[in-house]
Amino acid sequence: MKIILIGIGGAIGAVARYIVCGLDYKFSNGIFPLGTLVVNLSGSLIIGFLWGLFEQVVISSHLRMFIFMGILGGYTTFSTFALENFNLFRDGEKNIAFFNIILSNLGGIIFVFIGYALSRIFINFMK
Repeated sequence: MKIILIGIGGAIGAVARYIVCGLDYKFSNGIFPLGTLVVNLSGSLIIGFLWGLFEQVVISSHLRMFIFMGILGGYTTFSTFALENFNLFRDGEKNIAFFNIILSNLGGIIFVFIGYALSRIFINFMK
């Protein structure tokens, strides 16, 4: 049952990632890997928010796996991030690659903190 839940969640996350990344190529012509950045930062925000929320709201371990390992695991794109930076370096776009690496990593950590803080605000608001 766990594997099925993770697989279904992964499919949902992968489709969501495809939609977000498709918007990037539509609007930026692939000059900067904006879609991957948006996916990774929004995934960081969501995981931070849900982690904080689930510290207060009890959910089943199956639902937790479905969300964290399935949906968010399928949605975030570290391997794509690595490949895009490899290609930027290979193509001589070192400044864009470094900017993307710094922005994605620092931004991801910051967005986890923001998501967690938002969950605290949400929980206090709901009381």
